[in-house]
Amino acid sequence: MGVSRLFNAYRVLATIVGVLLMILVFVAVPLKYLSADGSSNADLGETLTSVVGVTHGWMYIAYLGVSLVISRRARWPLGFTLLTMLAGLVPILIFWVEHRVVRRLRSEYPELAATSTGSGPAGSATGGSSAPAA
Repeated sequence: MGVSRLFNAYRVLATIVGVLLMILVFVAVPLKYLSADGSSNADLGETLTSVVGVTHGWMYIAYLGVSLVISRRARWPLGFTLLTMLAGLVPILIFWVEHRVVRRLRSEYPELAATSTGSGPAGSATGGSSAPAA
């Protein structure tokens, strides 16, 4: 699999894993444990926790595989590789890490700079300022 396809797979998986983890941690688990036992909210939380939890788990395994392959091809240091792989376990962290990975990959593989999947202009992550948007 080429770097371009891995890059796209990584971005999609990171987004899916991040969104599922946020739903799990900020919606499903609170509904399940903070609602009165037997209430419809608790039942919804139970269902969401099961479905979203299992789905997140499987997507995270795919994310780990793609992250590992990319890190080996790009010869990233162990610390950055571990941060990338563990990001799917901490809510919201994965979005920051995905941004860093995209920036790094685009600088290491200039052909990826033209690849834009909805995070702004194609050249915005190829250098320049990394100031946060307002």
